Amino acid sequence: MSEDQPKQYLVTGANGFQGGAIARLLSARGHEVRGLVRDTDRPAGDEGRAWTPVRGDLGSAEDLHRAFEGVTHAVVTMPLVYEADTVVAYARNIAAAAREAGVSRLVYNVNTPLPERPTGRAGFETRRLAEQVFFDSGVPTVSVRPPVYLDNLFSPWNGPALVNDGVLAYPLPAGQRVAWMSHADLAQVLAAATEAEGLVGRAVDVGGAEVLTGTELAAAFADALGREVRYLPLGVGDFEAGLGQLLGAESAAGVAGIYHHVAAGDQELLAADPATTERVFGVQLTSTVEWVKAQNWDIWSGRDA
Repeated sequence: MSEDQPKQYLVTGANGFQGGAIARLLSARGHEVRGLVRDTDRPAGDEGRAWTPVRGDLGSAEDLHRAFEGVTHAVVTMPLVYEADTVVAYARNIAAAAREAGVSRLVYNVNTPLPERPTGRAGFETRRLAEQVFFDSGVPTVSVRPPVYLDNLFSPWNGPALVNDGVLAYPLPAGQRVAWMSHADLAQVLAAATEAEGLVGRAVDVGGAEVLTGTELAAAFADALGREVRYLPLGVGDFEAGLGQLLGAESAAGVAGIYHHVAAGDQELLAADPATTERVFGVQLTSTVEWVKAQNWDIWSGRDA
C-alpha cells in the first residue's frame, strides 16, 4: 500500500461484541470501516454507527471477494463454529480474498491463547488451524491471542447474581490466574496491531491490566461496587450444559473445551503479562476496578440470579 492510498478497513463479525468493539474504535478514529455481517438487517447495538455493514458469508468466496475490494487492512474474528473443515474453509476464503485485494495487514483475533502442544480440544485446535492458514497465505498477518473477557461478567448470566447476591460465578478454579481483558482494551490492541512495526508473522499473547485469581477478581469487584462479593467456581460441565441451550451443543463444547483444559491444570495459559501487552502494542490498559465502575450494573438490580 502506498503512503497516499487511503486506508480501508474490513472487520468480520462486526455485529458481535468483539468485532463491534474494533469497528467502533476504528470508525471513531476517522477510518473508513466495513463491517462484514451475515445479516445487514440485524441490529448492531451501535446507534448512529459510523461503519458500513456489508453482507457476506465466510463460506462464500464470491461474497468475500466483493467485501474485500479496495480493502487495505482487515481484522478477523471467527464465529463460534468449531468444525475443523468449516473453519479452515472460512480461513482460506478470507486469506484468498485478502491476498487478491492486496491487503497490507491482516490481524487475526484468535479469541483464546493456544497451548504449545495440540490438545484435541476444538476450541483451541480449529483456531490454531486458521492461524496457520493466515500465516501461510502470503498476506502480512499478526495473530493476537486474548484470554477471558471482563465483558462476559456484564451479562444476564452473571450480572443479576453479582448485583443482587454478591456472587461472581465463573467456570474457572478460584486460584486460576487470569489477565481478564475488556472488549474495549482488546479493540485497542487489535487496532494497534494493524499498524505496529515488527509484528508481522508473530502470534502474541495479550491480556488485561492485571493478572488476578478468582478471589482477587471478586475483591476488585467488591472495591468497585462497594459491597461484599465472593467468587464461586462453576463446574465446567454445568457451564457447558447451560451454554448449549443458547448456542447449541457443538458451539458450547468448543467454548467449554477451553475451560476443561484450564481446569485440568494449565495454570499460566490465561495469564499474559500486562506490561508486555502495553509495551508491544503501545496501549494503556484499563484496570479491573476502573472497568467495573464504568458499567451500569443497576440494569441487573432486582432480577433473578
